[in-house]
Amino acid sequence: MVRWRLFWFAALAAALVVPGNGRVSNAGAEAASTIRIASLAPPGSSFVKVLKAWSRTLAKETEGRVELRVFSGGSEGDDRDLIRKIKAGKLDAAGVATTGLSLIAPEVQVLTAPGLLTTDAALDRARATLDARFQKMIEDSGFKLLTWGDGGKNRVFSSRPFSSPADLAKQPAWAGKDNPVVEEFVKAIGANPVRVGSSGVFPALGNKKLQVVPASAMAAVAFQWYTRLKAMTSSNFNIIVGGSVISKKKFDELTPADQKTLLGTAKRAAKKLDQIVQRDDERAYETLVSRGIGVVDTATNQAAWDAAAKKARERLAERGVYSRSLLRTVETAAE
Repeated sequence: MVRWRLFWFAALAAALVVPGNGRVSNAGAEAASTIRIASLAPPGSSFVKVLKAWSRTLAKETEGRVELRVFSGGSEGDDRDLIRKIKAGKLDAAGVATTGLSLIAPEVQVLTAPGLLTTDAALDRARATLDARFQKMIEDSGFKLLTWGDGGKNRVFSSRPFSSPADLAKQPAWAGKDNPVVEEFVKAIGANPVRVGSSGVFPALGNKKLQVVPASAMAAVAFQWYTRLKAMTSSNFNIIVGGSVISKKKFDELTPADQKTLLGTAKRAAKKLDQIVQRDDERAYETLVSRGIGVVDTATNQAAWDAAAKKARERLAERGVYSRSLLRTVETAAE
């Protein structure tokens, strides 16, 4: 799956995408409102099968009044490109990961603050608490959130054995290209951030320009990064958060009844997709263990890992990525 930069088709699980010509219509109905939606999710994945079913359901429940025209496989670019094209009217909707959401409502990144929301239950509690606030932020920016979606658990991988953050000091670590959360976490554990796209990770591991990679188990398997890695943490420092957004202008063109149907069917599809993401991430973790990737028991040096995560969280608040009050709200939800 993924929105492939960090296994972004996992994060894009909630992208509500169908393959290239997955357009559904009803010849006997009124002229359809076509939603042009794009995602990095590849055609043929198990996710797309679920999304095709969602597309058929949407067409059926709106009696053909609303249909999708999907651009998949990254044909429309990365998160930044997708948001830009929606703003320019070249697309109507997109499935994006945290980076895409942060371009609309930056403070959404608090949901991925290192060391806080590391379980699905904690993430769900925080989102339920902050959903109305985030919905307003997104709408104030000219978008409508169709549904949230998760993309797997971020762990720390290394090409060398390690047990504590101190073992990773000064090592080159992947920080993505537009991800301040991972960048600050990498700095907090003492590593040196290297900003490259996901396509550059594999070759960089080969020539030693990267030795530490924060990623989900799904990403490590899907991109074959694990073949150049030796160890991974037993626990995760956050969960990849994504979602599907549509331009507010396009959403407002639909009738109230069709808006309700779009949101309702989107949430049903996202629930199924989240189940697939959780299942596949767990299976990927088990695959990595069976392939000989060493598991670092973070409990052994828990105080050091917790201190690094807290340092990163506070630094992100200082940078204004999210407010301190919002961070405190999430800390409470995580308890």
